[in-house]
Amino acid sequence: MDASPGTPKQKLKQLEIPGVLICHVSCSYSDEPSPSTATLRFIVDESGDPQLQFHREADVGFVTCIDVRTSQVCRFFSDPTFFNPEFHVKCNNCSKLENGVISVSKSKFDDKIEASSAKMYFHYYGQLLHQQNMLQDYVRTGTYFAAVVENRADFHDRIVVDVGAGSGILSLFAAQAGAKHVYAVEASEMAEYAHRLTAGNPSLGERITVVKGKVEEVTLPEKADILISEPMGTLLVNERMLESYVIARDRFLTPNGKMFPSVGRIHMAPFSDEYLYVEIANKALFWQQKNYFGVDLTPLHGPAFQGYFTQPVVDAFDPRLLISPAVSHTLDFTYIKEEELYEIDIPLSFIASIGTRVHGLACWFDVLFNGSSVQRWLTTAPGAPTTHWYQLRCVLSQPLYVMAGQEITGQLRMVAHNAQSYTLYLTLSAKMWGAGAELGGILQTSSCKLDLKEPYYRMSQPQPYAWSQDQQSQQLVNPQDGDSLMHSPTQNPESLLNQ
Repeated sequence: MDASPGTPKQKLKQLEIPGVLICHVSCSYSDEPSPSTATLRFIVDESGDPQLQFHREADVGFVTCIDVRTSQVCRFFSDPTFFNPEFHVKCNNCSKLENGVISVSKSKFDDKIEASSAKMYFHYYGQLLHQQNMLQDYVRTGTYFAAVVENRADFHDRIVVDVGAGSGILSLFAAQAGAKHVYAVEASEMAEYAHRLTAGNPSLGERITVVKGKVEEVTLPEKADILISEPMGTLLVNERMLESYVIARDRFLTPNGKMFPSVGRIHMAPFSDEYLYVEIANKALFWQQKNYFGVDLTPLHGPAFQGYFTQPVVDAFDPRLLISPAVSHTLDFTYIKEEELYEIDIPLSFIASIGTRVHGLACWFDVLFNGSSVQRWLTTAPGAPTTHWYQLRCVLSQPLYVMAGQEITGQLRMVAHNAQSYTLYLTLSAKMWGAGAELGGILQTSSCKLDLKEPYYRMSQPQPYAWSQDQQSQQLVNPQDGDSLMHSPTQNPESLLNQ
């Protein structure tokens, strides 16, 4: 793509490849590909990484980027009469080249992510029905819109990069806030729909360029003043898009640039929910049959019982199930290193507020849009308006028994794996209580291993309940967070849980 005025051209090289006839280019982003013409440009960015870019002449503002280090990008034919009718690429001064295929080593994304997982991931987000599900999460979409338009001073006349743009809705929000230009980077086939959406809103779309490719691989003509993205998955980290967000920061953001969002927090508290525990345990009753068509299934009951407890539970629950104030773990996207997201260790320490059975650890998250004018939080806390993320609970197969005032300690360890998710290792222990407790010691310990990639979606809604007056007065602000959070729609409702 052409560098904008003022861009240091010595840092971004455009090289022509004379005489290249490209005749095997997939047009898979379209259900009904039609013949089209594009200009091929070979780019070498400031780090020396090579890239092919297809600029479709019929669609100004749409660019397909291919990293030549990672892909079989094209075939070069010496016969100028051979064309693929689905996609013709026009090059200046065309002449003959010998047949060949470009194919080099994998990129960093491909090194750490399993190919089958990436294929399924991009296929999922390339469908409009899944984009609609996120757009109809009005808490999510409305908070993003408010965070952008209420901070016009941050966006006005600025260069914005939308990381994982999806439908392009955040790019359009940035354009509404007066962005000088927005680069909407999207790796899935949703890039085509994003281009259609921005083109259908020409007063905004004229300042938006949709770039099809991974943020780890694409080349942009200029640095960004602002990165905007929705990189959060279940428990904040699922799908491992936070790593791409951080990589985009390092590649594209100016030193004093802003990130929307800039901070994420994971909140955790022990819970007691006998109904949930019995529901999960009862799933294994099938394996207690001793005469299933003449077969004794009981040898598999133990593994089946434990297997059901390897699934994190995703649902919306009543915050009154929590038996202790929550603790938090903060991830600052503005300076965290990508490698720090590979393994996250969170120490846990709670004081039980009541005597009960502890069935596991409840988790949720929030993110901060740290605008110059208004600071907004997007929260997924229990008791707050429900989002498509819901909350997450890790259920122990062996509950703990605690008394009021008893200390609960432990650790939540999250280890990234190549299926774009995490393995969770949870340990909770009940410490000695009452007389002699000062001597320390552990009375009970329970552990579990869960796969965040394979949750149990239990979409039952919490039973309605009435807020007391003191809860209503305190749900808006957590005093520890100060006045700066007063502008959040639900304003840190985890403060309810810390009272």
